[in-house]
Amino acid sequence: MASSLKDVARLAGVSIRTVSNVVNDAPYVAEPTREKVQRALEELGYRPNLAARTLRQGRSGLLGLVVPEIDSPYFGELAGLLADAAEARGATLVVDQTRGNAERERRLLTGPSGQLVDGLLLSPWALTPAEVLARPRGVPLVLLGEQYDEGIDHVGVDSVAAARDATAHLVEAGRQRIAAVGLQPHLANQTALQRVTGYRLALEQAGRPALPELEVAVERLHREDGARALERLLELDQPPDALFCFTDELALGAMRVAWQRGLRIPEDLAVVGFDDVEDGRWSRPSLSTVSPDKQRLAEVAVGRLLDLVGGSLEPASSTTTPYRMVVRESSSVHG
Repeated sequence: MASSLKDVARLAGVSIRTVSNVVNDAPYVAEPTREKVQRALEELGYRPNLAARTLRQGRSGLLGLVVPEIDSPYFGELAGLLADAAEARGATLVVDQTRGNAERERRLLTGPSGQLVDGLLLSPWALTPAEVLARPRGVPLVLLGEQYDEGIDHVGVDSVAAARDATAHLVEAGRQRIAAVGLQPHLANQTALQRVTGYRLALEQAGRPALPELEVAVERLHREDGARALERLLELDQPPDALFCFTDELALGAMRVAWQRGLRIPEDLAVVGFDDVEDGRWSRPSLSTVSPDKQRLAEVAVGRLLDLVGGSLEPASSTTTPYRMVVRESSSVHG
């Protein structure tokens, strides 16, 4: 039988009202009392009646997360960090995916299917900023990633600067023909556009032209797409001696093809990715990459969304979170 507030109050030696205040995260409970009640809640395995609380408070305690691909290493890791950040603030994360389908993104603009959420974290691929801005009002929204516009709260990395740094690292390593893998002209999201902009900027600053044959478009951002991209590049009369891949998955796929063709990494081909997923840390050679501060991104995004849920009247803002360039074996002869 499920425990009640009365059971928790009896065990903790406090009033039912005090237990209710703790469960609802009221700010005026003394810390020792709060800790005592929390121990009782955990011991009895108390679970609040969310339906009743929703009716009473007008909130469900649920935050929605809609991403393109749950099975992507990057989005999978980010979802876990967002869930942790939500839990630390007393909320629960509900996750859904769109596979980059525009109609599904439109349908999920108010939250995951069948769930009444207080707010939504969204990483759109297919919808334009204008379409997102024109969504029905009601559910507070924070965008994740590069796509944003005035009037929409947004949290993400400066992909132009990060891509510039990744490409500059390859320039400084003495690479002469640096390819960019990951353009996606068929999608509305800004990720690929910003990363190719940073790539071109680094070449321009080094006094080099951006060569169209070294900029490779892909259908998706997966390993097989990276593999196909390098296969095409190796057919050129002058193949590249370095790759900047817009995701680590693309880079890992390309590295497999390089190994199959007998190319040494990094001696014959240096490779840099983007995202710092776990596979890249354990690959052989280990993958150089742009490492976004995903922990910070998750905390800032959840914090801003909960502020909006709480009625914040601050104007919509764009928050840039940190990143760092991690040099590993795939672009450094010295490892």
